[in-house]
Amino acid sequence: MFYAYILKSKKDGTYYYGSTNNLQKRIKYHNAGKIRYTKGHMPYEIHYYEMYETRKEAMRREKYFKTVEGYRWLKENKII
Repeated sequence: MFYAYILKSKKDGTYYYGSTNNLQKRIKYHNAGKIRYTKGHMPYEIHYYEMYETRKEAMRREKYFKTVEGYRWLKENKII
């Protein structure tokens, strides 16, 4: 399975959007400070995720979250 996910910073409430095939491993990677963008906002928690059968689908959804339309959808559905 592949995941499109949203992390929320416990430090300042910012969100990070991503995709992966191993969600638990990826959150540990973020919280270890190995991702430049998230390093200054640690620690993170998994705020929301969706599962997909292919990497392509998960990456497409991640990109959608990052668009204006995706942001609106997330707000309308009270996800962020």
